Amino acid sequence: MAMRADFIWMNGKIIPWEQATVHVFSHALHYGSSVFEGIRVYETRTGPAIFRGPEHFERLLFSAKVARIPSPLQVDEWMQVTADVVRANRQTNAYVRPLLFRGYNTLGVDGRGCPVDAVLATIPWGAYLGAEALEKGVDVQVSSWRRMAPDTLNALAKIGGQYVNSQSIVMEAKDNGFAEGIALDVNGYISEGSGENIFLIHKGEIYTPPLSNSILGGITRHCAMTIARDLGYTVKEMTLPREMLYLADEIFFTGTAAEITPVRSVDRMAVGNGSRGPITQAIQEVFFGIIRGDREDKWGWLTPVNLNEPVTA
Repeated sequence: MAMRADFIWMNGKIIPWEQATVHVFSHALHYGSSVFEGIRVYETRTGPAIFRGPEHFERLLFSAKVARIPSPLQVDEWMQVTADVVRANRQTNAYVRPLLFRGYNTLGVDGRGCPVDAVLATIPWGAYLGAEALEKGVDVQVSSWRRMAPDTLNALAKIGGQYVNSQSIVMEAKDNGFAEGIALDVNGYISEGSGENIFLIHKGEIYTPPLSNSILGGITRHCAMTIARDLGYTVKEMTLPREMLYLADEIFFTGTAAEITPVRSVDRMAVGNGSRGPITQAIQEVFFGIIRGDREDKWGWLTPVNLNEPVTA
């Protein structure tokens, strides 16, 4: 079943989904000249809310800066558009995809003479790695594909063309019978999954690769670190050798799509006892408690959307 909605925002207007089209010679289609974000709207006990929207749009603007693709909107305007599209689609739960991309003017690799199109869609989307995975965990492999070396691509930016690397990682993993792959960096140290950051727990301490290991500075990654420290755990950002994946008592992925998903095996070797560990579960309980509205939003991560307000975009 296709994941779609009735309306989408494009270049300043909310239009029917079918009308949001691009030309086959759009620069982004040929060269990956686009920047994007993935954001969640959660159904809380008091109605829908955008999860960490301002932080996501700040990162979108950073990606746009690096890619030299001008954004027509600033953070607060993107937030308004998000709320408007959620209202137009009457959604209480959604995955939000803002996208900036170069249209067509030239086939030259430097596409700065091309017009920039701006899109924001809100679509239904469940647990990325499967609802069962949130409790039982997933089986993963260390990928044969490495993450980008320094000064090759912009690891801290979400630029469309860079996700060819992620596609290679996840397709290889699935072809080999795994749910996901874990990539190493150019020096052979743990980096991240195809679309997730990674955390390892050993003897009660939590470890995660630093930004210098070719990772995206994940917003859910920041949530997990904030929650873990608030729960009294030590979180260390440090370069980690591959064998730490086999030594770890617990491993979990974080990401807007993956949320917080345990890893139960790596390269067909069980992580711990092969089931979700207590620290992973404790962090999950706080995270999902906040997004459901069962726990206090003590860090101000949720922006409520009133579905009864008029659509202004």
